[in-house]
This record gives sequence, C-alpha cells and structure tokens, in this order.
Amino acid sequence: QVQLLESGGGLVQAGGSLRLSCAASGSRFSINGMGWYRQAPRKQREMVAGITSGGSTAYANSVKGRFTISRDNAKNTTYLQMNSLKPEDTAVYYCNAAVTVYKTTYNYWGQGTQVTVSS
Repeated sequence: QVQLLESGGGLVQAGGSLRLSCAASGSRFSINGMGWYRQAPRKQREMVAGITSGGSTAYANSVKGRFTISRDNAKNTTYLQMNSLKPEDTAVYYCNAAVTVYKTTYNYWGQGTQVTVSS
C-alpha cells in the first residue's frame, strides 16, 4: 500500500506564494510520473502540473510562468512552488502519482490540501 501525504496549503493574499509538498510512503514501490491537480467549487478537477521520473515537466496554460513543479526522487517527494498567486487559483490541490508495485502500475491520489487566495 502506498500513501501520498500533502502539506503546505493555506491562506495567502493575491501576489503571494505557497509551496506544496507531496511525499509518498510505503514499501517496495517505484514512482513514475507525479503531478498536481486542483478542483475549485462547482468545477471539474483539472491538471495543474506534471513531472516525469526523468524530470520533464508540463503545465496548464493558466499557471505557466508562475508555478514550478519539481521532485526529489530520493525522498519520493514532489513539490509545487506557486508564485504570483491569483484568487482564481483558489481550490483544493491534489497530488497524483503513478506508482509501480510488483510490476503493476497504480494511480494514487493524496487527500487534498486547500489553497485560498484572497483579493
């Protein structure tokens, strides 16, 4: 069993910054791609940023130039640095990871962390 534990959400004023972390724990697993998604009230969950095991990244157009995803493979952790935050970034942010356990790949989600940006 693999668990993803997120941290770093909170309340920030527009223009401010936050850093989210997501650590994977368990045994006998390897992590492939990792990513961050978000879901605002009454909206569908959307991809924010993703990173492969080799470090290639992808971003939603709405966050390009403001958010940076990174990962520390030794710690099985991914980070999302969010700068120049806007009220429309307010959402619950979820960590996602494609995890291989005994040659089978599973899709895991974190519990979510609230990010609120005030105007």
